[in-house]
Amino acid sequence: MKKILSCILSLLLLTALLAGCGGGKASSAGGTASKASSSSVSSAESGTSSAAGISGTDTSESQASTESPAAESSETSVPDPSSDAGKEAVTVLYTNDVHCGVDDNIGYAGLSAYKKKLEAEGKNVLLVDDGDAIQGAVFGMLTQGESIIQVMNAVGYDVATFGNHEFDYSVERLLELTKKAEFPYVCCNFKDVATGELLVDPYKIMEVGGWKIAFVGAATPDTLISSTPTFFRNEDGSFRYSFSQGGDGSEFYETVQKSVDDARSEGADICILVAHLGLDELSSPYMATELIANTNGIDVVLDGHSHSVVASDKVRNKDGNFVLYSQTGTKLANIGELTIRADGQMSTRLIGKDSEDGEEFTEKDEEITKLDAKIREEFAPILEEKIGHSNYDLCISDENGNRIVRNVETNLADLVADSMWETYKTDVALLHGGAVRADVSAGDITYENALAVMPFSCELIVVKATGQMIADALEVGAMAAPAESGGFLHVSGMTYTIDLSIPSGVVMDDDGMMTSIEGERRVKDITVNGEPLEADRVYTVVSTDYLLLENGNGNTAFKGAEVVEADHALDVVVFKHYLQETLGGEVPERYADRYGEGRIKVVDSSAS
Repeated sequence: MKKILSCILSLLLLTALLAGCGGGKASSAGGTASKASSSSVSSAESGTSSAAGISGTDTSESQASTESPAAESSETSVPDPSSDAGKEAVTVLYTNDVHCGVDDNIGYAGLSAYKKKLEAEGKNVLLVDDGDAIQGAVFGMLTQGESIIQVMNAVGYDVATFGNHEFDYSVERLLELTKKAEFPYVCCNFKDVATGELLVDPYKIMEVGGWKIAFVGAATPDTLISSTPTFFRNEDGSFRYSFSQGGDGSEFYETVQKSVDDARSEGADICILVAHLGLDELSSPYMATELIANTNGIDVVLDGHSHSVVASDKVRNKDGNFVLYSQTGTKLANIGELTIRADGQMSTRLIGKDSEDGEEFTEKDEEITKLDAKIREEFAPILEEKIGHSNYDLCISDENGNRIVRNVETNLADLVADSMWETYKTDVALLHGGAVRADVSAGDITYENALAVMPFSCELIVVKATGQMIADALEVGAMAAPAESGGFLHVSGMTYTIDLSIPSGVVMDDDGMMTSIEGERRVKDITVNGEPLEADRVYTVVSTDYLLLENGNGNTAFKGAEVVEADHALDVVVFKHYLQETLGGEVPERYADRYGEGRIKVVDSSAS
């Protein structure tokens, strides 16, 4: 088997470059977004903001809500009217969670065309990105993010911050990419633990239209566990880097507050937080709304991470003043547009699928389209190879397009887990939901489809583990249910039940790592090959290095497990081999149901 996989791997050296395998604690939220109305607040030189214009309503895809207090609409002018003299309106365009969706929806070509349209109208235009741009699909993966940086340079970004998936190619690779970028990356909470030094500048002040606008960057402190934890560790296992994580979030709030205060001290008229925090409750205490509630001096938060669609909302800061909040969704479904008027009034809206008027922008910048095509052409022979066929949609989403792979079983996750289990002939296979990233429509399956499903190219490992380790791993994977978790575990060779009536007893430390499991277990009825799991028995387990070796999503259950096979085969290559050789190129009927074969049951015993 090793020899077969080695031959396949030799044909796919490009993908073997990638070592990172992200699960994402809350890297994306499921759900269908509705529209949010626009709202506006005014900038004050003191750094506070007051409610003005139309009140906002959060319509995020995630289960969390901004829950901003209701307030009567009113306008507040800049305290010193003379400070407005000579000021001009400024437009700040913003994107988040593009995930290599170069030509998805509006696409980078549409974004560039819209930016040029505004500039041709004589407007002052800036463009920022709120993280998770360089990873998530084949276009970026095959060049470890460099192709995305090329396109972002061509479009003309002015500033960006880090999402957790910016780190999926390693910290060293990310720092290389920041040097290739023709725009600065800013992040106030990414530092070297040993020196205490930040790895990039915490903010950038830009003088545009007579305004001094500070862009302060903030990455989710959950990056340590929602990218690849090994990338952030020293050889002794201690963390080399910090994101101001831990405790009740106060260290993170203080870190951001210091950078905001420093920017104000340097003369910033307006402070915009370019953030990758999100609205998912699983991200607490690092949700954007929690940060806003514990800081002051921020006028606008342009956010990412939860893939929420929020055209505009107002959230009170710790002084009781309103902060404008917006997020565009994902894959360039929308472009965000922040307007700063000459009188200091600010408002946000979305251009695209969720625009208030329902009209989508369809123009394209031909130069960006040509650049996209040129980059893709280099990889076409690899990507267009047919590796199988399915008469059924293979899914990570429900019938309405809402992602479900992070909280329930799906047929595509079953298929991927089976490819691992049958290839390595282990007792069980485990697969975290965050590793399965795209639906595959019925019809021919190409290698590009497979890479879209598994863009991280995780290495597969076999360990010997006790039944107790397996049970603990499942408990950690189920701790957020029924909410999403990238660490939710799909299985092959086994079955289990999650009882939602039992609260999770998983205890995590300040770094987001599981330390113990207390009280009654919510994972029940675990079987391996039809027999009850035995806590003291040793089983062979195949999974990704992310789960078994790197404590991905904080799952430390397999610490101390003996590694018995590590041939560096990649999940996507094993999947390709399974489709072509084991299944003879045709996905069988047992995978016809999008909700899988019933390996994972989710019940609420209190309702019976």
